Amino acid sequence: MEHPETELIRQSWLAVSRSPVEHGTVLFARLFALEPSLLPLFQYNGRQFSSPEDCLSSPEFLDHIRKVMLVIDAAVTKVEDLSSLGEYLAGLGRKHRAVGVSLCSFSTVGESLLYMLEKCLGPDFTPATRAAWSQLYGAVVQAMSRGWNGE
Repeated sequence: MEHPETELIRQSWLAVSRSPVEHGTVLFARLFALEPSLLPLFQYNGRQFSSPEDCLSSPEFLDHIRKVMLVIDAAVTKVEDLSSLGEYLAGLGRKHRAVGVSLCSFSTVGESLLYMLEKCLGPDFTPATRAAWSQLYGAVVQAMSRGWNGE
């Protein structure tokens, strides 16, 4: 990725990474609003959540949010060398496939990520910043998709 995009991603992530769980909760609330069928995939100790709110307030799910935000953080840190995360991301893909997440759900996750960034950054979330994030997210999903394709 070229330098200006890298800078836009790093700068915009600074604002988010100050309170990752708060912003991660916005991301997942949006995800469940867009794709409610994902909610049943999150079960801890065999317990089904009755609502997105129920899920978003559970300690186990907050842990999942923390992990997701760490993955994005790693991608931002390695934005100029994403291939170094290749094995890690393919492994994440395999884990998600194993619990029944379809690859196409990740486009909804991408929409939710952009929504969260927009909510967090307001007018600072410029079209150029959006484009840079779309590009980064696309590359991350491409690396993860190797886990679905059994590579």
